[in-house]
Amino acid sequence: MQLIQQTPDLSAYVGADEAIDHHHPLVRETAARLAQGVADSYEYARAAFEFVRDTIPHSQDSGDLRVTWRASDVLGQRTGICYAKAHALAALLRAEDIPTALCYQKFDEVHGLVAVRFNGAWHRQDPRGNKPGVDAQFSLDGERLAFVPDSESNEMDYPVLYAAPHPAVLGALTAARDRPHLWQTLPTAL
Repeated sequence: MQLIQQTPDLSAYVGADEAIDHHHPLVRETAARLAQGVADSYEYARAAFEFVRDTIPHSQDSGDLRVTWRASDVLGQRTGICYAKAHALAALLRAEDIPTALCYQKFDEVHGLVAVRFNGAWHRQDPRGNKPGVDAQFSLDGERLAFVPDSESNEMDYPVLYAAPHPAVLGALTAARDRPHLWQTLPTAL
């Protein structure tokens, strides 16, 4: 699949916004801790990915009713759905000047993940969190995502790489009172 930058300006993919608040002290502290002892930006990106994937439970899996959407809140409360975890990973990567985009897949609902730019190309990564039947891994050599769309079931990968969260995603997250409410308002398409 050909990935398409929403904006040609690569600097947009290292910027901060309300959801990807990589200037927040908690994001900076976490990034600095993860950067200790790593040799290069690739090792850092893998460490950040594994940190978000493995230490921040997906709220549906853990039964947590809280809804987080801002990266610093995801890191502080240690919970989030796919979109929130993608925001946290994007913030940690951007804190170290690694271009990171938000991208999406369509299943019954829209699923969120990220793409990182290394060696002049974008590589999608899914920090959703592993569980039986889900084995997402950090990889620049072929995708190891949580889910693979089935085109016969009208599932798909959206090719656009966003510098900021898609408005439909951010609107659902910020309006949700709790996760059960969010589940009723998740976007089903972009």
